[in-house]
Amino acid sequence: MAFLFNSDAERATIFASEFARALPELQFASDPHTVDPNDVRYLMTWTAPKDIGRYANLEILFSIGAGVDQFGADNLPAHVKLVRLVDDGITRMMQEYVTLGVLALHRDLPCYLEQQARGVWMARPARQAFERRIGVLGLGVLGTAVIDRLMPFGFPVAGWSRTARDIPGVACHHGHAQLEAFLGQTDILICLLPLTAQTRGFLNAHLFAALPPGAGLVHAGRGPQLDQHALLAALDSGRLAGAVIDVTDPEPLPSDHPLWRHPKVILTPHVASVTQPQTAARTVIANIRRHEAGLEPIGLVNRNVGY
Repeated sequence: MAFLFNSDAERATIFASEFARALPELQFASDPHTVDPNDVRYLMTWTAPKDIGRYANLEILFSIGAGVDQFGADNLPAHVKLVRLVDDGITRMMQEYVTLGVLALHRDLPCYLEQQARGVWMARPARQAFERRIGVLGLGVLGTAVIDRLMPFGFPVAGWSRTARDIPGVACHHGHAQLEAFLGQTDILICLLPLTAQTRGFLNAHLFAALPPGAGLVHAGRGPQLDQHALLAALDSGRLAGAVIDVTDPEPLPSDHPLWRHPKVILTPHVASVTQPQTAARTVIANIRRHEAGLEPIGLVNRNVGY
């Protein structure tokens, strides 16, 4: 029985060490040529190899990241379980990034950066946290973790998800029928939705028009969810006051794209949350143990909904 790790050599070294300590009976391989395809029960990768069918006894395909939209799940063998990475390291970094983005918009950092570039010393009116309503799109592991970090600041927090959720202290909305009411009460919108057919192009002109004038956006979901032209139009018209963007479509973003130089945008190159090999390896090991004990892995993807 073998675990095949398809990623860079530095991560492979760390994973190999963790597996040797915790699961010495399981062969660890980072080169597919060094393992019999029939022995591979577990595969961890960012994208599925084109010859995935050669692993006839594959049981679990582990994503090396929190998302799984890159796999094209319809092309995966039906019997193989697809598992996204639910890891403390990823969660903690996303909490940090979103908190950074929310505070940057709350304290008008894009405006002050623009003033700094022009040599302008001018204070802007400040709002208290209890006056700034935060709305989170996506109430999964990352969404609820982000809410935990934002609540102590005193922001009123609401959330929206596809299906109903109940989170203490959070005004939860769900489904298409409740989306517009949620947006109308959101001063800073955070997008942490998974990428599915339903969320592609979700952040569009209609959605921005439903937000209060002068709202802000923190986008750390997936690039194809954002209509970048609609965002630029909303920023230019004043409908949105600022945006913190970590994901784009395409990636990398072309160097001549207007998002790079827009004075109301803080742009980062998909770094909100990066897989930490030590904690990720331990998470995968724990999931293998769960699987071998007859339990479902943490992060098992429902192929019908895409996450």
